[in-house]
Amino acid sequence: MADMQKWVVYIVECADGTLYTGVSTDLDRRLRQHNGELKGGAGYTRARRPVRFVWSEAAEDRSGAQRKEYVVRRLKAAEKRLLIEGKSNVDQYR
Repeated sequence: MADMQKWVVYIVECADGTLYTGVSTDLDRRLRQHNGELKGGAGYTRARRPVRFVWSEAAEDRSGAQRKEYVVRRLKAAEKRLLIEGKSNVDQYR
C-alpha cells in the first residue's frame, strides 16, 4: 500500500535557543505535542518549552523524510541556522 500521507522534516527552536529536528505528517499536532498540549512530545523539548516551528521541508514519503532528518540532525547549529534563513538547502549537505 502506498504511503499517502504528506511527510515533513521540521526544526523547532526551543525556549533556550536550541534546535530540535524531527519528522511528522501533522505539524500542528506535533507542535502541540512538543509544547505539552497533547501527549507524545519529545523528552528533549519537554524541558525546553515553549517551542516554535522555524523551518520545514516536505518529503515524498516517510523514508525520504527520515533520510532528510538524518542529514539535518548531523548539521552544526550554524548550518541549521542557514537552512532556517533560506541560505542553504538540505540537498547540499548530502
